[in-house]
Amino acid sequence: MTSPVRVRFAPSPTGYLHVGGARTALFNYLYARQHGGTFVLRIEDTDQDRNVEAALRGILEGLSWLGLRWDEGPEAGGPHGPYFQSERLKSYAEAARRLLHEGKAYRCFCDPADLKNRREAALARGEPPKYDRTCFRLTKQESDARAAKGDAYAIRFLIPEGETSWEDEVRGTVTFQNSTLDDLVILRTDQHPTYNFAAVVDDDAMRITHVLRGDDHISNTPRQIQLYRALGLTPPRFGHLPMILGPDGTRLSKRHGAVSVTAFRDDGIMPQAMVNFLALLGWAYDGEREIFTIEELTQVFSLDRVSKNPAIFNYEKLDWMNGEYFRALPLSTRADLVAAYLESTGALKGPALRDRAFLERAVEAVGDRMKRPRQFLEYAAYLYVERVEPEPEPWAELLAKPSAAARLKKLASLLEEVQPFEHDPIEKATRGLAASEGVKAGEVIMPARIALTGKKVSPGIFDVILLLGRERTVERLRHAAERLEAESPARTS
Repeated sequence: MTSPVRVRFAPSPTGYLHVGGARTALFNYLYARQHGGTFVLRIEDTDQDRNVEAALRGILEGLSWLGLRWDEGPEAGGPHGPYFQSERLKSYAEAARRLLHEGKAYRCFCDPADLKNRREAALARGEPPKYDRTCFRLTKQESDARAAKGDAYAIRFLIPEGETSWEDEVRGTVTFQNSTLDDLVILRTDQHPTYNFAAVVDDDAMRITHVLRGDDHISNTPRQIQLYRALGLTPPRFGHLPMILGPDGTRLSKRHGAVSVTAFRDDGIMPQAMVNFLALLGWAYDGEREIFTIEELTQVFSLDRVSKNPAIFNYEKLDWMNGEYFRALPLSTRADLVAAYLESTGALKGPALRDRAFLERAVEAVGDRMKRPRQFLEYAAYLYVERVEPEPEPWAELLAKPSAAARLKKLASLLEEVQPFEHDPIEKATRGLAASEGVKAGEVIMPARIALTGKKVSPGIFDVILLLGRERTVERLRHAAERLEAESPARTS
């Protein structure tokens, strides 16, 4: 490459950091790191009516949480600032006046409400809603006179005839007929720039060499290329990333589930897993390998492996991937994350949460079943209640087993006496009971599991017994047996 790579991520602070935006930021970050370039963060905040201060904080926090630290931008500074478009209004006005002076743009005095009606009428007729160039037909003298009189006007860019082509870094050759493009407004009546114009002026001022963004921007690219040419500037290279769809094949939205980076963070997704997952939304290394650290991604990422086809956001795959990263953590770290989640949600309070040694034992017992901290209580809630309430379906199964109550009583008596109260003696006593009854071990273990945890799925039964301790185990087994007998008077042992 003839010049150092400079890429940018340019979100608007009007809402949360969407996973689509995060994927775009990640691909830009990886491309910059791979080529020893610069990753710029620019905030496109010219739409003051829609800007939300909390949204800006969320964007910065989300990028930082993912580990995508920008080289230039808010908080980092840099030689090409300011990095907020609202602080760059003068440069847009100067560029617009230059195009106006050179006859490459013209004033538009049309009433916005009237323009809206015209667009709606065109759409109703099945026609593209292009501006009809009413104000382009004004003479220079007429336009100057109306401006001098104080009539409000926007400035429109005059799209030239012909076609616009570029070699897209992802899609190859892309061509638009200019006849399909509108004379876009570049400066509104309030002197604020529109998106396309501000992006061109800023990308040039910030020496951006590559614009990598979602393919929903592809129709903006011919307009921007024409603006570059009109301003006598060299366009950057463009690459358009595939759209992200929900599991049902429609555009990813809140109706599919969480879509903001902070929502996934708050739900227990680890940043390493999120980065890994986002990298695979539209990119693949060899079609087989799926686990990559961000350091590994900076080595292997390339635009020629980015797909042109839409990517599917598979929530189950993200959960699986998070499990891979979560299980690789040391036990103490997993316990830290579980404790932080339980404390933040108020799910556990007081002594139960402060017993760190017990929490670590419980986390270890849950083991591979847990893919994120919030799932801890799905497998361990029984440890933190005085008495469990069995789920209806497994309890109904116990009621249908005539010998369940008697076996629970026998197991309780065995465990009350077993010495020492450790894994192997407990297992030996349990399996010995099954053998003496002439049944498979499951005929003793499953009723015990339901009696002790209220569920059919739990950590290993002997781990459960050890965590509960002798006294609670015996009490729960006997309580379940008594309840079975009370609800099934005709039951025989």
